[in-house]
Amino acid sequence: MIRINEISLPLDYDDETLKRLAAKKLGIGVQHIVSASLYKRSVDARKKQQIMFKAAVDVVVNKDERAAVSKCRSAAVVNEYKYELPVGKKLEKRPVVVGSGPCGLFAALILAYSGQCPIVIERGRDVDSRTKNVDKFQTLGILDTTSNVQFGEGGAGTFSDGKLNTGTKDIRIRKVLTEFSENGAPKEILYLSKPHIGTDMLKTTVKNIRNKIISLGGEVMFETKLTSLKVSDGRLTGAVFEKNGESFTLDTDDLVLAIGHSARDTFEMLKSEGIHMEQKPFAMGVRIEHLQSMINRSQYGDFCDSPYLSAADYKLAVHTSGGRGVYTFCMCPGGTVVAAASEKGRLVTNGMSEFARDRTNANSALLVGISTDDFGSTDVLAGVALQRKLEEKAFILGGENYHAPVQRVCDFLSKQKSVSLGSVIPSYRPGYSLTSLDECLPDFMTDSMREGLLMMDKRLDGFAYGDAVLTAVESRSSSPVRISRDENMQSVSLKGLYPCGEGAGYAGGIMSAAVDGIKAAEKIIMRER
Repeated sequence: MIRINEISLPLDYDDETLKRLAAKKLGIGVQHIVSASLYKRSVDARKKQQIMFKAAVDVVVNKDERAAVSKCRSAAVVNEYKYELPVGKKLEKRPVVVGSGPCGLFAALILAYSGQCPIVIERGRDVDSRTKNVDKFQTLGILDTTSNVQFGEGGAGTFSDGKLNTGTKDIRIRKVLTEFSENGAPKEILYLSKPHIGTDMLKTTVKNIRNKIISLGGEVMFETKLTSLKVSDGRLTGAVFEKNGESFTLDTDDLVLAIGHSARDTFEMLKSEGIHMEQKPFAMGVRIEHLQSMINRSQYGDFCDSPYLSAADYKLAVHTSGGRGVYTFCMCPGGTVVAAASEKGRLVTNGMSEFARDRTNANSALLVGISTDDFGSTDVLAGVALQRKLEEKAFILGGENYHAPVQRVCDFLSKQKSVSLGSVIPSYRPGYSLTSLDECLPDFMTDSMREGLLMMDKRLDGFAYGDAVLTAVESRSSSPVRISRDENMQSVSLKGLYPCGEGAGYAGGIMSAAVDGIKAAEKIIMRER
């Protein structure tokens, strides 16, 4: 197979266009192109008057491949990637995976493929029950601390658009994308440069992956929480869990700890049991909402209404005069801001989109870098305490009913309390309260965001638009804790314990978490018996 990079495609291209342009790149007749398919595609909007797609195209030719690529610097003969499952002996005890987010699911899937019959433990509920609980919270403001945007099948990513773009270069990414595609995700995720599944489709996808794990001999237990570890001579021998108010023990030599960034009680348990952890820098801030039509106009110009272009996104990062980083994260085109609390009396926001990305507003996290010096304590869980402090302030400021505090950008920049809205209506449910965010966020965050907004506006026209809305607080962008591990991905404190994924401080999104889970499974399969 030949892969040709840097092919420019018109927005209305078709299969014949791919063949014709591939042939032109190679300098051969189109009759020699047997097939042509997209390997990667992105939008090239550098010239607003001539927006097009940039693509890498895989082609099969009916002539010698080496000769066909000899005159094209941007083409090469490649082998189609195929994930190679590591080979190892059958484990004496079934491995246990704690957490069914992307890290836990893919760790369990690889273990199941290898015949190790993993047991998956999830503190939350299955995705169908979980969806009902989330809808109830967003409609009535009644929080279920067991089943919410943070806890349950699929992890936090299930309710945050299912964005699959990542800076991770690991080849296992292709395995993750292929598994998602084979389990119900749209096929286009295999070639889009910024793929996403959409919250609506992701629910079916994670359910299908769960069923595949079960069909391969695995087991999945919902509403089951890890409460303690069993240890002998510095090695894990089992773990204690709680389900329906009763405790039980699973004997195991291998436990994948894929708990996500919000299992704070589990962090506390690990600390009490002497598992080595360390403070980790992270980020907090707000969600910012604009009209999606404005973002489309800013990014696409006169092509903003093109039927061939999806809702526009953006990614911005600046450093303020004080040296603090401010950046956007988890940008959700045509999406909504969602209520993402997992603890009573604390308010958290997140963002999500469905596959169509066709809602009125665009939203993104607007985050400020938080260093360990900001924690105010050397306690390993001081970052968690800081998160909780801001979440409690936001809860009180919103009215103590899970309504979120919001403020127009123009009022935020002028340090005035908002008393009315403009063209952008907050999408957050169950409701919102107009206020001043200075009442719930520390000065170093609000001052950084004000400066950052104006700097970002120079890069994306309209970003600091006065009617845009800020909703507090976005506090769970990543974990403020890292559970230290060695080169074999095992805890430095306890052999047999594999901390991995976003909650353990080793990933930053669905893809990197899934890859980390695969790596942990590989280590378990190949470890010396």
